[in-house]
Amino acid sequence: MSAAMDTESTYSGYSHYSGHSKKAHRQGRDRHKSPRSKDGSRSEKSVTIQTPPAEPLLGNDASRAEEGQDDNWGETTTAITGTSEHSISQEDIARISKDLEDSVGLDCKRYLGLTVAAVLGLLVFLTPIAFILLPQILWRDDLEPCGTVCEGLFISVAFKLLILLIGTWALFFRQPKADLPRVFVFRALLLVLIFLFVFSYWLFYGVRILDSKDTNYQGIVQYAVSLVDALLFIHYLAIVLLELRQLQPMFTVKVVRSTDGESRYYSLGHLSIQRAALVVLENYYRDFTVYNPALLTASKSRAAKHMAGLKVYNVDGPGNNASGQSRAMIAAAARRRDSSHNELYYEEADHERRVRKRRARLVVAVEEAFTHIKRLQAEEQQKAPGEMMDPREAAQAIFPSMARALQKYLRTTRQQQYHSMESILQHLSFCITNNMTPKAFLERYLNPGPTLQYDRDRWFSKQWTLVSEEAVTSGLQDGIVFVLKCLDFSLVVNVKKIPFIKLSEEFIDPKSHKFVLRLQSETSV
Repeated sequence: MSAAMDTESTYSGYSHYSGHSKKAHRQGRDRHKSPRSKDGSRSEKSVTIQTPPAEPLLGNDASRAEEGQDDNWGETTTAITGTSEHSISQEDIARISKDLEDSVGLDCKRYLGLTVAAVLGLLVFLTPIAFILLPQILWRDDLEPCGTVCEGLFISVAFKLLILLIGTWALFFRQPKADLPRVFVFRALLLVLIFLFVFSYWLFYGVRILDSKDTNYQGIVQYAVSLVDALLFIHYLAIVLLELRQLQPMFTVKVVRSTDGESRYYSLGHLSIQRAALVVLENYYRDFTVYNPALLTASKSRAAKHMAGLKVYNVDGPGNNASGQSRAMIAAAARRRDSSHNELYYEEADHERRVRKRRARLVVAVEEAFTHIKRLQAEEQQKAPGEMMDPREAAQAIFPSMARALQKYLRTTRQQQYHSMESILQHLSFCITNNMTPKAFLERYLNPGPTLQYDRDRWFSKQWTLVSEEAVTSGLQDGIVFVLKCLDFSLVVNVKKIPFIKLSEEFIDPKSHKFVLRLQSETSV
C-alpha cells in the first residue's frame, strides 16, 4: 500500500509539473501575440488543437483532447491557441450537422429494411395457419369430416413451420455487421419472390375456396401443406444463394494501404463489390498493423530538408551571370542527390541502434519489476487475507520502475499515442492476474500488433467510402479496382481471377521399378 501511495504522489508531481509548464507556455504565447490582438487582425474565433505528430487515428476532436490529457505520462505536449476555448467555427458546425443527418438516414434505412422483413416473415408464418382456421370459423357445419388424415397433416404442418421458423431466424435475423450503400440483390430478390408466392397462394385461396366455400376440408389442409413445403424449398434456395455460393474461392484480391504500402492477399468467392469491400475491411482490422502516421513524418521532413537546402546569392546584381548560377545550382543539386543515400543509411542505422538500446533497457526494467512482484507475492502469502494487495495495486506499485524505460521506447518507435498510462496499467494488472511472464507483457509493445489490439477509440472509423467505376451491386470480375477511403488513408483493392488449372495424369508401370542384382561367382576371399 505504501508503494501505491508513492506511485500516486509521483503521478501527482508529474501532473503538477506538466500543468505548470503548459501554463507558462500559454502565458508566453499570449505575451507574444498581444500586439496582434490589439490590431484586431484576428477576427476568427476558433480553437486550434495541435496534437503530437502521431495523433490518434479517426477520433473526434473531443476524444483527441481527452487523449492528449491522458498521455501526459509520456511527456507529450498539447498547445492550445485561440481567443476562446468555447468557440466553434462554421466548418465544425457544418460537419456536425452532416454527421447527424447521415446517422439519422442510416438508422432509418436500417430499421425500414428490418421492419419490411419482419412483416413479410410474420405474413408467411400466419398464412398456412389462416388457411386451416378460416374454413373452421366461417362454414364449419358444412365441412366434410376429415378424421385421422387431417390430424396427421396438422402435425406435419406444425413441425414444418417450426423447422422453417428456426431456419429463418438463423439465416435472416442476425445482427448486421455493416451498413452497405446499396441493397443486397439476392436478399431483395428472395423477399420479392416470397411476397409474390404468398400473394398468389392467397389469390387462389380467395377465389377457389373462400368464394365457393369448399367443403372438402382435407383438400384445404393439403393446400396449406403444399404452401409450407414450397416455403421450405425457398429457404433452401436462400441458403444456396446467400451462404454456399460464395464459399468456393474464385478471385484473389490484393489490398494495399496507400500511405505506407502494406499489403495483404485474400481469396474471395462470387461476391458483389460492396460485399467484397466488407470482407476486406473485416480482414483489415484483423491482419493489418495499426496505421501510425508518425512513421511517415521522418521521410517527409527529410524530403523538405533536401528541397530547402540550397540557397543562391547574386553578388553581381540582378540579371548578371544567370547561366553560371543555373549551372552551379544543377551541380550542387547533383552532389546533394548523390550524398542523400548516405544520409538515409546513417539515419536509419542510428535509429535502429537507439531502438535496440532502449528495447534492452525496457526488457531489463520489466524483468526486474516482475521479479519484485514475485517477492511481493511471497510476502503477501504470509499476511492475513485482509491485507493482501489486489492486482491493480500491485501494477501501480511496480509501474514507476518501468515507466521511464517504456516511455522512451514508445517515443523512439513512435507508439506513444496508442498506449495511455491507464491502458498500460490495465494490461499490467491483467498479466499479473493471469501469472504471465515479462515477455508476454512486452509482446504488445515490442511487436506492433493488428488494429483490433488497440483501444477502439484510437483507430475505429465510423464511415468508409467505397469508390468504384463499376456498380457496387455488380459481381467481382478480373481486373476490377476499387478504393476504400477513410479520413487519413485509403485501401486500394485489385481483383484478379484465379486461373483455370488443368491437371493431367501420367501412369507409371510398377514393373519399371524392378531391377535384378547379379553377383559375381568369384570373390576376393
